[in-house]
Amino acid sequence: MTIASELHLHKLQFYVTTPYKCGYLANKLAQSLIAAPHHLVDSQVYSDLITQGFLRSGKFAYRPHCETCNACVPIRLILSEFAPNRSQKRAFKQHTDLAASIMPLHFSKHHLKLYSNYQHLRHADEDKLNPTESKDEAEQYRQFLCQSNVESLMIEFKNSNNQIKIISVVDIVHDGVSAVYTFYDASEPKASYGTYSIMWLTEWTKSLNLSYLYLGYWIQESQKMAYKQQFKLQEKLIDGEWVSNKIQPAKTHKATSQ
Repeated sequence: MTIASELHLHKLQFYVTTPYKCGYLANKLAQSLIAAPHHLVDSQVYSDLITQGFLRSGKFAYRPHCETCNACVPIRLILSEFAPNRSQKRAFKQHTDLAASIMPLHFSKHHLKLYSNYQHLRHADEDKLNPTESKDEAEQYRQFLCQSNVESLMIEFKNSNNQIKIISVVDIVHDGVSAVYTFYDASEPKASYGTYSIMWLTEWTKSLNLSYLYLGYWIQESQKMAYKQQFKLQEKLIDGEWVSNKIQPAKTHKATSQ
């Protein structure tokens, strides 16, 4: 299977995974298209793949490839036209005490603890890492967020008391920054760490003279992804074209039920 037209992608092969439980839509099965071999997916290759809807998880580049469902829509912010709303400006101002440190990907027990707590508080209904299996959890965390074949960075945000509040893992591509994954202290109900991290990344990406902030996938039916629609102006990858100011029409999902 060949989907890439660029010359430097011609050695890649693409394969479809077996069905697995969808992490976003209840009672659905999902499949992914994987670029292989993964060691050939370097920064240059990945910069082309991300414009085709691929994302990175660990050392693997993938995109959804469900036969009867296309709910996952890649989105990116157009930074030259980004206009935060009042709520987003308030969130950014709320956390001006946070200091960012940019560092290479690495494993930290402190980061793992923050990640575990975040998963427990924000995604307890999903099949994420099992906190009772600490060894497996640590290994899965390493594979997910501490390994990469592309230009990846970890951004650590600490408050004035030197407490880690946010961790963002990002990839640098030729036209922007991809927000791979962000987790934070979810025990503070009045905090707006998620919004703050996106606001910070928009400013940082613009300082690098890059055009886009890639925010992964948006699913209309997923309430947890609704926040992404609050960031304007954005483009969605629809039918192979990046389109601004266009919401994907509602579709009937016929994915296999478990």
